Amino acid sequence: MAFKHYSPGIGAVGSYQVSGIPWVSGSTLASGEEMQITFPFVTRAVTVAQSGSVGLVRVHFVSTGSMAATSKNYWEMNSNEDALTMNVKCKEIYISNGDGGNATGFQLFAELTRIDTQRMFALTGSGISE
Repeated sequence: MAFKHYSPGIGAVGSYQVSGIPWVSGSTLASGEEMQITFPFVTRAVTVAQSGSVGLVRVHFVSTGSMAATSKNYWEMNSNEDALTMNVKCKEIYISNGDGGNATGFQLFAELTRIDTQRMFALTGSGISE
């Protein structure tokens, strides 16, 4: 009899009930720059804070190039230490600088599960890319 190694799947409730594994990042974005943050595991929660006193930080789940032209499927922060916390499962997130002339920074904290990112479906559709 062969034993099979099981790992948690995307619907594993226990993976979202326990405290997540901490994961921290941050950067400075030039005017108009977009950065894709790829997580090593599926997230349980994500917090993004603006760390520049000028500029406009946008948080979204798909590249702005993948959004409909008239879409505003992002969250904006426009002052130092504005923060957004989302209890969301995802394998990547996009941060962009929506300011026309100023660089700005961000800090990111994620709570990770032990769910492999290959098990996560693509985020798309109404409210995300449309």
